[in-house]
Amino acid sequence: LSSLPVPSFPRLTETVRGRVRGAAAHFGFERGADGDPPAARLVRLLDAFEADLVVDVGARAGRFGGELRRAGYRGRIASFEPLDVPRRHLERAAAQDDAWSVLPYALGDGTGEARRLDELWEQVVAPGERAFLKLDVRDHASRVLRGAGEHADELTGLQVRTSFAGPQADGLLFDEALTLARGTLGMSLMSLVPGPADPSSGRLLRCDLVLFRKDAL
Repeated sequence: LSSLPVPSFPRLTETVRGRVRGAAAHFGFERGADGDPPAARLVRLLDAFEADLVVDVGARAGRFGGELRRAGYRGRIASFEPLDVPRRHLERAAAQDDAWSVLPYALGDGTGEARRLDELWEQVVAPGERAFLKLDVRDHASRVLRGAGEHADELTGLQVRTSFAGPQADGLLFDEALTLARGTLGMSLMSLVPGPADPSSGRLLRCDLVLFRKDAL
């Protein structure tokens, strides 16, 4: 029996590896070159820039907030989610966390039913808090930032989902987001969180930009 050849299943192996990587990414444990998941890298940046409030816009069921907590972030979280079903999951995730609040609003520039962040600023941000804004709202990111008004200049940092130009572009384009964050908000790029890639070409389709104000150090 020992002389029999050992069968090889390269396709099966790659499938299993792909599923493991996908599951790791789903739960926030996809690791970068430094060996840490994105949430852990972000928590280090939040600590370095002394950000003690994360405003999570488009929070859905609370995955991002949960990842931050598991990575060791102990500051406040304010999660915005207007849709009833994901918000119920979000409220359950935050129920035992006194430093995690849930707000049932869509944010934007005040058009339609969306609320402006500057109208809610004093309700969300306590005096002296250093706020980090996380946006997962696809093509509404620019509207949310416009809705922050003059308070946008008070943000310590920003994480925003972007896409790359092409037929599958979805939401704020990478170059537009970088220009907006650098030029209008005066922030510098500190990290990238890669998103999905085109399975046929390997071309990256989306990524999150993580930016902070250097003068906040």
